[in-house]
Amino acid sequence: QVQLVESGGGSVQSGGSLRLSCAASGDTHSIYCMGWFRQAPGKEREGVVAIDSDGSTSYADSVKDRFTMSQDNAKNTLTLQMNSLKPEDTAMYYCAAARVDIPNWLLLHRGADFDYWGQGTQVTVAS
Repeated sequence: QVQLVESGGGSVQSGGSLRLSCAASGDTHSIYCMGWFRQAPGKEREGVVAIDSDGSTSYADSVKDRFTMSQDNAKNTLTLQMNSLKPEDTAMYYCAAARVDIPNWLLLHRGADFDYWGQGTQVTVAS
């Protein structure tokens, strides 16, 4: 089993920055892929950024050049630096981990293949 705990959400003005963290514990050696997903009220969950077993990341077009994800080598901590935030970034952000090796080009579209999810952290961007 793997436990994921997110932190760092909050409220900011448009153009501001936030840094999210995800602390993984338990059987982290079983993790192949990790990522961040988000869900806004009334909308479907969407992949934001994820990293595959080779360490390659995949970013959603909507956050490229604004968000940066990093992971420590032990896969114990996942960090998401979010800059130039926009009101449309407002959502609940979830950290997720997968026990299967998901191809990089599918990472953001295969949320159902992620086995472990954190409780989520709210990000609100005011215009």
